[in-house]
Amino acid sequence: MVSPTHSTPSDLVPGPLPAHRSTVFRLPAAAASVRAARTHVHERMTDWGIAPEVGDDAVLVISELVTNAIAHAFGDHVVCRLCVAGQRLRIEVEDQARGETAPAQRPPDPDRESGRGLALVDALAEDWGVTRVPGGAGQIVWADLSPVSPDFGGTGG
Repeated sequence: MVSPTHSTPSDLVPGPLPAHRSTVFRLPAAAASVRAARTHVHERMTDWGIAPEVGDDAVLVISELVTNAIAHAFGDHVVCRLCVAGQRLRIEVEDQARGETAPAQRPPDPDRESGRGLALVDALAEDWGVTRVPGGAGQIVWADLSPVSPDFGGTGG
């Protein structure tokens, strides 16, 4: 099994809300990393006391975003970030994609087994999008899920 490498930044989500919980982990761009990302996210959601239905959605979202980054960005690793601020959970996957083509939701081909990942992200997330990494060395695909729970008030990291 692939193990993520960890670090804890002070604030991952721009804006006025402080990060109540955050984690960053880096995984190799390999198929086994999708499972490692799902496991890591599930563990964090449980540790942080995130509502189970939101945690389940977060696991699906990270799975789709990491799968897309590995399949389409052709980099050697992905960086995953999770941050809870207020009632919002931000999920980010950064890759080393070159060029200007950003991920876009397309109508799925009924004859293919793939091509539904971003439609799933769109259905589960309050909002999602793509941000270019400064200097053009990749992109960050992010998704916001909320509410994390009716009484989430976590502090620390």
